[in-house]
Amino acid sequence: MSYLSLSNTSFVAIAISFVVICITVFILRIITQIKAKQALKDELAQYDNFAMGISFASEISVVIATIAFLFDEISVSTAQSNPLKVAVLIILLFSFIKIGHMIHRKWILRRFNEEAAILKKNVCAALVDSGMLIANCIMTLGLYTWTHTQGFSNLLIAFVSFFVLQGMFALDSKIREYRFAKANQGASLQSNFNLENTSIGIRYAGKSIGLALAAYAGLSSAAFQNGKMVENLFTLVMHCSVMWALLYTLTFIIKKISLPNIDTALEVDHQDNIGIACIEFAVFCAIGYLLISMFSI
Repeated sequence: MSYLSLSNTSFVAIAISFVVICITVFILRIITQIKAKQALKDELAQYDNFAMGISFASEISVVIATIAFLFDEISVSTAQSNPLKVAVLIILLFSFIKIGHMIHRKWILRRFNEEAAILKKNVCAALVDSGMLIANCIMTLGLYTWTHTQGFSNLLIAFVSFFVLQGMFALDSKIREYRFAKANQGASLQSNFNLENTSIGIRYAGKSIGLALAAYAGLSSAAFQNGKMVENLFTLVMHCSVMWALLYTLTFIIKKISLPNIDTALEVDHQDNIGIACIEFAVFCAIGYLLISMFSI
């Protein structure tokens, strides 16, 4: 009797995906060192740059999660028989994630230089940046799940849909900035990132990841129509908007139940209360996952 249920195919899949992960992480390390203008070992070990460590950790996580997701979606036989297709898919996925990350840095938070702040050991900046990187990874994988069964012919629809979702992220960020300014006598949220308030970074990252999970739920519940741009965009906007509203409604209720008579804005914005920020982070991520579980077809 055999007690090992793993097949040779499983080991081949693990081997192929792990090789791809190692190559990608090596390239990522070189790019990070070029940006830091010194060896990554010195930045992390000698200078104790926690912010750089958080940022690099999120990038490694995104690489591994993306490759694992892709190889779970395609068969080993496809990877072996058509490696060019797999390579193109990997490049496309990482390109979408990187473009979304750059949109976040250069447009959504254009008044805050995240890269410079991370090099200055700003943990808040690293949390904000890492949260949005992970959020873009989740959103990109959601788009892939929504459209990939129809092949490369609908790449244009995926591309346009990607920018529509980026607009949703931008609008959500502007609402957060407006609420922060209203609660803090007109203060700028982006300027406060420079003050290294760790709890603000935790909360911002949680809301970004939660919104991405909600968008994933919206994409999972939406039916994709082959070759129909307008119909697909309308469906995407409707489903993701509903999930967006549900995310904030349900998190508001959970926070009221779990944190009664606590002014979370005051605790996070002024007291740098990491505990409260972690609760908000957990609630947004958990509700986002709940939406995926409940509404995925």
